[in-house]
Amino acid sequence: MEPKKFKRLPYGNSDFRSIRKENYAYVDKTRYIELLEQESNKNQFFIRPRKFGKSLFFMTLWYYYDLNRLDEFETLFGDLYIGKHPTPERNSYAILQFDFSGLDTSGEKEFVKSFSGGVELTIRSFINTYRSIIPDSAALIQIIDQAHPGNNALQIAFEAINAAGKGIFIIIDEYDHFANDLIAMGKHLGIDLYKTMITANGIVRDFYEKIKNAAKSSIVNRTFITGISPVMLDDLTSGYNIATILTLNPKYNEMMGFTQEEVKWLMKETGVDETCINVDMEAYYNGYLFHKNGAHTVYNPAMVLYFFSQIIEFRQPPEYIIDLNLRTDYGRLQKLTQNDRNRETLIRIVKEDGIIAEILQKFSVDMLNDDDYFVSLLFYMGLLTIKEPHLFQLKLGIPNYSIKTLYWEYLMRLTRENSPDMDIASQPLNEAIYALAMEGDLERFIAYISEHAFSKLSAHDLRQFDEKYIQILLLAYLFMSKAYVPMSEYEAVPGRTDIYLQRSPLLPELKYEWVFELKYCKTDAKESEIASKRDEGLEQIRQYLTSDRLKDRTDLKAAVIVFIGKNKYKISALKI
Repeated sequence: MEPKKFKRLPYGNSDFRSIRKENYAYVDKTRYIELLEQESNKNQFFIRPRKFGKSLFFMTLWYYYDLNRLDEFETLFGDLYIGKHPTPERNSYAILQFDFSGLDTSGEKEFVKSFSGGVELTIRSFINTYRSIIPDSAALIQIIDQAHPGNNALQIAFEAINAAGKGIFIIIDEYDHFANDLIAMGKHLGIDLYKTMITANGIVRDFYEKIKNAAKSSIVNRTFITGISPVMLDDLTSGYNIATILTLNPKYNEMMGFTQEEVKWLMKETGVDETCINVDMEAYYNGYLFHKNGAHTVYNPAMVLYFFSQIIEFRQPPEYIIDLNLRTDYGRLQKLTQNDRNRETLIRIVKEDGIIAEILQKFSVDMLNDDDYFVSLLFYMGLLTIKEPHLFQLKLGIPNYSIKTLYWEYLMRLTRENSPDMDIASQPLNEAIYALAMEGDLERFIAYISEHAFSKLSAHDLRQFDEKYIQILLLAYLFMSKAYVPMSEYEAVPGRTDIYLQRSPLLPELKYEWVFELKYCKTDAKESEIASKRDEGLEQIRQYLTSDRLKDRTDLKAAVIVFIGKNKYKISALKI
């Protein structure tokens, strides 16, 4: 029997045509084209976190609706849902796509020049693409090259296609990319420039007003806009107020992202060896829910594809849980928490593993310092997700383990900024982790943390110091070591452990795993209070060790650590 020929994994590839013609696996999302076309409003707005498959979906729309691609329809779509259920508007539009990533936001003149140039370049390419149906296309391109009309180039394209008797479908990807950059720059330049360009009579507002007017007069037949934040849409106000916001519509919950079944299909199609997967993929990468009534949680596609690419190439899980390209995208978090209120909210989210809030569909840049708006922004960025309804609000939580590690990293950096004397001596830390993992010596690691971290905390950080804060800092240090996969609130029926140290799948030779129960007493606590906390912790650990997951484990060690103030601690190990 001839072995199965596997499809290529589309990691880093968002070119729909390339994926379909070059033997890549394609997770079929085309049934959503039918749903979108059935919406009563043909002007649609939909946002998702970064690396969630937006660009690929846009390319799918492009090839499906492009009037130049009719001869490729069967090749590209024949075996997909939409190929078997084609809609009335297939291959009937000239596609005008804008991508606003990479604009120059260093100053007002630079931004205007960059934005205008981007519009002109896009319109020039559009006219050239449809030159077969546009009379005098060369002359129109010459006008753009010589006159540099900026946003007025839109009108040239609109009139040309209208004269040809065809319709236009405008797709705008990364509509808010430059806005996020400007917001992150702060008030000295970014916010002021943002308001100048987007509100009042700025160049961005003018751009969207021209599209709105063309859509209202039916010169533009469809628009589909996406990004990661609804902030700019609200600040444009009447500049673009014609779109239906589909972001939180439950029927589009799985339009981007992979369901569990889609992940299984992808593994089968690309030949991912299940025996090489010795981590909990669902805990690492799943968990996103964009409406309380959504049918399924979804995986972040970029995370899954990165993970599978490492399995296929190296036959083992990756050294880094998250693709480094994705980690840098969440670096914006640091710039959005430059005020105390947002920082306090973020710390509360990490401590409580979530927050009760309402998701707001639209809000202005001026509102980002208010809790509800900041929390909503974290949701749209993919740093929070819906866990369950809570009366008239929602319980939001951190989607998965991968995103938890980003919070740990952020809090570690924040703590070091507030406490400049705090340092990370990598060699002593590695030696302490080695002693923990191979010798069962916990004292050395806790002594290191006490000396290099807790004793150096600033007065500001000491206000946060409690069992949860201690837990977060320990998790961050342990995760940095790469020896363990530290789990917070690990389910051990009955109860949840404060910290469970699971050996890294890349280091099966580690001798010991650990369970920690953490307690905290103030500096002036009496010995009886310290002893009471210790006994409470020991009883909790005894309960954990009765669970099926933890009982009768010769490679498991457990201890209660009572921290007293920021300088002292007592360790009570439990014999197993």
